[in-house]
Amino acid sequence: MSFELRRQPNRRIGVKPIAVFLRLIFAILALPLAMPAGWAAANYTLNWNTNQNRVTADIQSADLLPVLRRVAGATRWQILVEPGSSHTVSTKFKDLPPGEALRLLLGDLNFALVPGSNSPSRLFVFRTDREQATQLVTATEPQPGAKRIPNELIVVLKPGANIEDLAKKLGAKVVGRIDKLNAYRLRFEDEAAANAARDSLAANENVGSVDNNYSLDRPATPGDSQKRAVLPQLQMKPPAGSGRVIIGLVDTAVQSLGNNLDQFVLKQISVAGPSQLEPGVPSHGTAMAETMLGGLQQATGGSTSVQILPVDVYGAGESTSTFDVAFGIVQAVNGGARIVNLSLGSPGDNLVLRDVVRQASDAGILLIGAAGNTPVTTPFYPAAYPEVYAVTAIEQGQIAPYANRGSFISLGAPGLNLISYDNTSYGVQGTSVSSAILSGLAAGFMDANRATTAQARTFLQSNFGIRITPRP
Repeated sequence: MSFELRRQPNRRIGVKPIAVFLRLIFAILALPLAMPAGWAAANYTLNWNTNQNRVTADIQSADLLPVLRRVAGATRWQILVEPGSSHTVSTKFKDLPPGEALRLLLGDLNFALVPGSNSPSRLFVFRTDREQATQLVTATEPQPGAKRIPNELIVVLKPGANIEDLAKKLGAKVVGRIDKLNAYRLRFEDEAAANAARDSLAANENVGSVDNNYSLDRPATPGDSQKRAVLPQLQMKPPAGSGRVIIGLVDTAVQSLGNNLDQFVLKQISVAGPSQLEPGVPSHGTAMAETMLGGLQQATGGSTSVQILPVDVYGAGESTSTFDVAFGIVQAVNGGARIVNLSLGSPGDNLVLRDVVRQASDAGILLIGAAGNTPVTTPFYPAAYPEVYAVTAIEQGQIAPYANRGSFISLGAPGLNLISYDNTSYGVQGTSVSSAILSGLAAGFMDANRATTAQARTFLQSNFGIRITPRP
């Protein structure tokens, strides 16, 4: 089991007339170029630039723990606080080094930053003694609606540490692992045992981080449609010298598509055991695969070498977890995906999922995620990570009434599609459709123009970008 995120080679863009290509896409998708603004509210400003080691903040009367959660999310430090330590953060500064920034943020509290060589650095915040800093501060406070799995923890170990020995000592079972990341999913007898283990793990020098695991509900299956859908018409062509474009579809299991379309779908990978799909009814993953193929048809004229790599992260379960989604991304990347579609999500943030997304993006992978089907402004992960292109649904030039409109969203596309399965038409709606449409179009753009993922990003931003502005 490996995790090797490889950077993609650069390619020269072809000479196909882009203007004609775009007119075709917009005519078929009927997507307006002008998008309205949505709304999002920010409590305060805290920008932590880890590349330049500079910090800017404008914070008035904020509690200590939410600020430290922001710091943990930006830096990936493991932050430990002395229980009972309190401080109201009120400060304003620009482009300070981290040490000076911490002094202004923490006020009269003491702190010690211990660099990590092959593991995250540790920040100890305390009032009396560093040894008393034992309360772990997770990267983000769980958003409303986040479904924490109460008897599970996700643990990242430092190199050389043995998870089996540690799990045995804690009375836990190792039920998932991403060995190259030293990341493990531990399951305990109950919530009380998990909470007790968290305190022990936070004080263990062999532990890089410990975090919650969150569940993600299974996406809804498509509904019957009175309108007739037609399967995409595609012909397989040999890949160009630059290689085949593969879309990783991290979703439910994908069924046989028919109409000679199965040649565009690679052998499925499962990270959650065998699936149990309802006979004769298309799964959500099947609907997303067909939606992508429709986008490919429009982008390439029907002749393409693009293939879809399905990664089933649900199996037979009614839900999956942030850990399995992270593992699914790993499997997609290891399987050669240059684009990863994430038509799923939840309000639950997780350090391992965040780290996998960052590593995939750093390796040149284009990640496209559904923004969520609730008309709120709160983050929806993994789409809300800055490395992911978050896509919301557009109807008649407006954000769809059901779709998320948070400030993390950068792209918009139609949220409705008709698919044909087993000679029956079905309708599927939501930001998952929007994400799948753009994944197919981006892959088709790369295939038709021998373009890089960087050029595909420019293509998406230029033609499907929307601006979500904060409410005053």
